[in-house]
Amino acid sequence: MPKRSALRLTKRIVERLTADGKDAIFWDADLAGFGVRVHTTGRKLYIVQSRGPAGLKRVTLGRVGTETVDARRREAAIVIDRIKRGQDPRAAPEPTVADLAERCLKNHVEVRCKPGTVKNYRLALQNHILPALGKKALGDVGPEDVATLQHALRGTPSAANLAVWVLSRMFVLAEAWEMAPPGRNPCRHVRYYRETARERFLTPEEFRLLGATLKRLEAEGSMMPSALAALRLLMLTGCRSDEVLSLKWDDVDRTARVLRLRDAKTGPRMVPLTRAALKVLDGIERAEGVPWVFLGAKPKSRLACLSWHWRRIKRETGLHDVRVHDLRHSYASRALALGESLPTIGRLLGHARVGTTAKYAHLVRDAEKAAAARTGDSIGAHIMPGRAEAA
Repeated sequence: MPKRSALRLTKRIVERLTADGKDAIFWDADLAGFGVRVHTTGRKLYIVQSRGPAGLKRVTLGRVGTETVDARRREAAIVIDRIKRGQDPRAAPEPTVADLAERCLKNHVEVRCKPGTVKNYRLALQNHILPALGKKALGDVGPEDVATLQHALRGTPSAANLAVWVLSRMFVLAEAWEMAPPGRNPCRHVRYYRETARERFLTPEEFRLLGATLKRLEAEGSMMPSALAALRLLMLTGCRSDEVLSLKWDDVDRTARVLRLRDAKTGPRMVPLTRAALKVLDGIERAEGVPWVFLGAKPKSRLACLSWHWRRIKRETGLHDVRVHDLRHSYASRALALGESLPTIGRLLGHARVGTTAKYAHLVRDAEKAAAARTGDSIGAHIMPGRAEAA
């Protein structure tokens, strides 16, 4: 029988292992069934031995020096798991992060998620995850790799958190698809960075500036009419960009004066149409045989993005810190200023949870303070000494 030893295999220990007169096997104390076979010639191989439904199996993982001990230990855990399940331990090369990413996008994200979520997945994968980890086998990705990825993105906490979240979701799916053994998600104990909430609400003066700028660009003919109309409808309805850009004429119910959004972020919903919003829609020329309300540059295509047009608007107005999504926040802010309640605003914006609308609660407090000041000053004018005479 080969020599067995209860050593914790590390790089230094593996380098020092020798065979005395005959081949020897040194087993790892941390992972039962993982070891190093040392030949009398000095050749060293990582091996795995475990018992499954078909009996005892031994598998050679590879030569010492081609991978780190920790990487081989993770690979050994996968092989042991396959043996115990009665599967071929080396049926196919271990999938990489890139393999998992491709399957996740094709079989899960593009099938189950909204366009905005699909976009976020792709951005995180293409810009961060795949360049850093794409070639690594799933079993070789450890918490230290995730920490390195996160640290590299520390200057942009939201991007760092998104990358870690996407990677974590990928490993959850990998376990469900049996591409990785259970309980080995390397993102499990990673702490997300704290993100600073960004709030920007347009003032009445800024709304007027935007309106005047859109009117001027329309008169000049220097911006796509569909982009101008889409921006106006965003300001008038508080809809999300994707909800407006994907709008079809069949979604516009002029009789009921609503937009019937069938595939909004939180599910089907109806958006009331005001006179101003109807006027915007009435001003759009409908193209025969084209279902889209807002047309793109190519024939029969829809307007896919407002980013380029919005950059032009920011240059023209000087509102460099305003995003397209801030138009939605500003709609909510104006509704609060007019006395609407948070639940009502939540329904107008299509929020599925009350907590999502709660981020506007501080605006309610500001409105309450202003109302209290007006009311108190009005009553004070009659009851406070010296005020009545002055009145």
